[in-house]
This record gives sequence, structure tokens and C-alpha cells, in this order.
Amino acid sequence: MTSDRPSPRENLLTIAPYVGGREAIAGVETAVKLSANENPLGASPQALAYLARFNRLALYPEGSSAALRTALASHHQLDADRIVCGNGSDEILHLLAQAYLAPGDEAIMTRFAFLVYRLVTEIAGAMPVVVEEPDLIADVDALLAAVTPQTKMVFLANPNNPTGTMLDRGEIERLHAGLRPDILLVLDGAYAEYVDDDLYPAGFDLVDRFENVVATRTFSKIHGLAALRVGWGYCPASVADMLNRIRPPFNVNALAAGTAIAALGDTDHVVRSRAHNSQWRNWLMQQLAALDITPIASHANFILLRFASPQQADAADMFLGQQGLILRAMASYGLADCLRLTVGTEADNRRVVAALEDFLRSK
Repeated sequence: MTSDRPSPRENLLTIAPYVGGREAIAGVETAVKLSANENPLGASPQALAYLARFNRLALYPEGSSAALRTALASHHQLDADRIVCGNGSDEILHLLAQAYLAPGDEAIMTRFAFLVYRLVTEIAGAMPVVVEEPDLIADVDALLAAVTPQTKMVFLANPNNPTGTMLDRGEIERLHAGLRPDILLVLDGAYAEYVDDDLYPAGFDLVDRFENVVATRTFSKIHGLAALRVGWGYCPASVADMLNRIRPPFNVNALAAGTAIAALGDTDHVVRSRAHNSQWRNWLMQQLAALDITPIASHANFILLRFASPQQADAADMFLGQQGLILRAMASYGLADCLRLTVGTEADNRRVVAALEDFLRSK
């Protein structure tokens, strides 16, 4: 039977679009946004200087992001030919799913993983397999127990968004060792630069040693370039070749690529950003622990706040909004009793703690 309009693939009709957090509060002109894990120090001076002098708007960018890949390779001591750049690291995740997942395949992810993993899996027509996270930490044994003959990919954010928890090097290596060689392990390191722990596994060494590991990174967090959408993945040569076959041409624009190179070279800004985050993340943990709220120990630039009930979390979200403070509600992640708080400026951090104290006192 002929339809009266073009029909999309049937599996797409059941997919819920990704919905981000609030960007503004009605009636509040100067709301403080602490919901998107952005760098409160902003972009680096070198990145801003490059942005200000860019004047090549009429020219196409170099199609393979060669200069950016070369800069990344030099900075991280990697093989530039195995780096694939994207319009944010989200695009790398989409490309991986398009290339390696098909209807009937399965992709494993943790219960409270980044929502994009489920989204890219469903777009590819594959089945997301969700594994529980005891104590909000990925469980390697549970992940391995979920593997079936249909498993083709495992997504793992480390540190995880939105929980902030992390697996150490030994656990990541144990996870990889338990996977078949035809299962692709995707290690999402969007928050890697904020980790203080010496046992943090960057994943690059696994990519160099094996054919089934990809490590992704972004310029949106510690580098403060979220508006420009620049991300990248370090891949086995065969995976890089496949992603380059299917990625859109000119997928990283020239302005974004050049600014990312400038940001990468500003190591002082990264050091300042990491130090600020460590200082105020620790301060927030101490202040929040003294309240009737459970802050989850985080390795990233945000803290997950667990309230006594979903109702209390909703009430706190509403109260904070009335004070001009935007946090991220977590119901879409299955954490209805939680709010996620980005580590902000000193003034913003002190303001949100004072507002939470007022909220709890009023209740």
C-alpha cells in the first residue's frame, strides 16, 4: 500500500529525541546556568585571540582536520592517522554506531550512562542493553555477564556523566580482557582532563595495543569550547578508515578547528581550570555533606546531589530556579531524586550552597 507521504524507517518512530537541561528561567534575566558542565573560567585567552582574528569565512576548511589531528597527536603522543575529528565527540559516537551496529545487534551500556549511547544505538536499529550500576558505579562483572552473541559494542563513560564515578585502570583492562575481539569497547573520556587520580586510564594505550578499543575526547569541557562543537576519537587504523569513509565532508569547520588548536596549546588555562575545579569541587562536597543531601563523590566537573525523594528534588529544583539558579534535573536518567550541579565560579558555588541551605530550612 502506498503511503500519502514519505515514510521514515520504522525503528526511528519510537526514538525519543535528546532533551537537554533548561537554558533559561522565565522572568529571570540573569540566571546562573550550572546544568551543562561548562567551564566556569570560559575559553582560554589564546583560543579567544584566535577567534578574534579569524578572517577566512569564504574558504572551505581542510577536509580531514589535518592540522588539528597533528596538534592532538603531538600533544598526546599519538598517531595522527588514527585520530578522527568530529562535530563534538557526539558525532564520533554516532559514526561508530552507524559503522558497527545493525538491526539485530546489541550495544551494552550502564543504567545511568550518557543518554546519547542509547540514542545512537537505536538510530542504528540495534538494541540497547542496560546494565545496573550498584552504588552508581559501573560493575565490570555485570557488564561482562550481559554479553551475548549479538553484542557488538560496549559504551563506557569514564568518568561517567551524570554520576561522576570512575573505574580505575585495572578495572578497564579487566573489562576489555573479558570481551570478544569483535566487540568494540568505546571509552568516552569527555571529563578526562578533570581527573586527579593517578590510576585514571586514558585508554590510548589500549587503542595502540588492540583492534577493538576507541577512546573519545571533547573540547567542550575543560577547554571551554562547547559552542564550537569539536571532539575526536583515537581509533585502531581499521576503525579510523571506516569512520573517515562515512563522516560528512568538512564536518569540523575551520573556525572550530583553528580555535581548538589554540586551546590545546594553552596548557596554563587547562592547569588553572583543573585547579579551580579541584578546589571548588572539594569545597562543595564538604558544604553539601553537612546538609540533608547526599553528594556523590565525583571525578569530573560536576556533582550529583541525591535528595530524600523525587518530590524533594523537584521542590529544590523549583526553589533554586526562583533564586535564578539552573541545575540539571535527572529524571530522564532514571535518577528522579537527584539534581546535577556543575562546579561554577566561587561566587556561584557559594550562592548555590546558601540557596540549598535556605531551601532545607524552609522545609
